[in-house]
Amino acid sequence: MSALICGSYAYDTIMLFHDKFANHILPDKVHILNVSFLVPDMRREFGGCAGNIAYNLNLLGGDALPMATVGNDFAPYAAWMDKCGISRRHIKELAHTYTGQAFITTDKSDNQITAFHPGAMGFSHENRVEEASGVSVGIVSPDGRDGMIEHARQFAEAGIPFIFDPGQGMPMFDGDDLKTFIEQASYVTVNDYEMQLLQDRTGLSPHEVAERVDALIVTLGGEGSHIYTASKRIDIPAATAKELNDPTGCGDAFRSGLLYGMMKDMDWENTGRIASLMGAIKIEQHGTQNHSFSRDEFDARFKEAFGYCL
Repeated sequence: MSALICGSYAYDTIMLFHDKFANHILPDKVHILNVSFLVPDMRREFGGCAGNIAYNLNLLGGDALPMATVGNDFAPYAAWMDKCGISRRHIKELAHTYTGQAFITTDKSDNQITAFHPGAMGFSHENRVEEASGVSVGIVSPDGRDGMIEHARQFAEAGIPFIFDPGQGMPMFDGDDLKTFIEQASYVTVNDYEMQLLQDRTGLSPHEVAERVDALIVTLGGEGSHIYTASKRIDIPAATAKELNDPTGCGDAFRSGLLYGMMKDMDWENTGRIASLMGAIKIEQHGTQNHSFSRDEFDARFKEAFGYCL
């Protein structure tokens, strides 16, 4: 059985500015801002939430089935998916637009200026959950607003348990929207900042959200995560990373671990630890899809991190 991963595919263009933005922006002139930054170092990475989650779930040996809309520039990403053995049968290519694009400039102080072009994400509602077969679990991750609303409704109508993962899409929804997602979903996953936004907009505490779903998962960065069920809170420790190179995509790697545990009918203690280790492995590498491991290597890391065999 497959995990249907609804969300974005995007290219991340990352540029490094070898100075500080503050040295080139005059505070008293921001109303007529006109600056140019020389960026000698640049790299282009494969990204997007659905792309990252599918890549990580595939590494774990799970059957990842991504569903997304992409643009007329998708050929390099398509070749990468084929190389990784990730299905493209629910990737819809649109001739009249670009794939989502993030342009990120980082200075020496790790400040960032980002421009994001959603492109084909705006047409994600053209994909339909019922077009996929053999699906045991799903996830609605950040994507076009209409697509997230439609895919959540379609999962619920089809009786397929799914994770609601608002992530960067949180600002698109008001309290009533978010309550509807919670009522439809089987699981909700957010980081601690997003949890505060969710609580502010819905008036629901973590325990109140957990009463409406099978589980609420809240990540806490280096402090691990909390998994709330209707009856208890399970504290999941963080796995230790060997290096801290790039946090981008750690949340997506974590979510792949959740999906894997669900697909294997694991308990929350083991599922949470798999997710935690996936985040630690990702943070050790730059980019969101540049890490890799064999299953034996993962199992060895798991025992090293948590003191027992999976």
